[in-house]
Amino acid sequence: MPREKRMYWIMGRHSQMSIENKLLLYKTILRPIWTYGIPLWGMASQSNITILQRFQNKVLRTIVNAPWYIPNRVLHTDLLISTVREEVTKHGTTHKDKLIRHPNQLIPILLEEQGPKRLKRYNPNDLTHRFS
Repeated sequence: MPREKRMYWIMGRHSQMSIENKLLLYKTILRPIWTYGIPLWGMASQSNITILQRFQNKVLRTIVNAPWYIPNRVLHTDLLISTVREEVTKHGTTHKDKLIRHPNQLIPILLEEQGPKRLKRYNPNDLTHRFS
């Protein structure tokens, strides 16, 4: 059973918990699960990232009991929650900055181009500008 369904009783539409506490549960339990895999998800295809975004939209809509006609962008801006693509870009830039500032001189070499790119493959260096 998916984790969000197990937590529906506490984060769902009929829960007596406040929206702030529901968001806190989302930020501490559910978001770290999918952000842990950002180095892999960032190189995934567009359809896989869309699945993650759909999951996030569904959970946020359930937390605030939003009707179907409220746009997802409004939910994200009102709740101050970044989208999956924004998270991937943010994690990519912080990772790239860590590699640049690393004391080992061999690590920044990893950021250089490795040769011709094949097909529509992404590499970890593309995370910073893939969705912009």
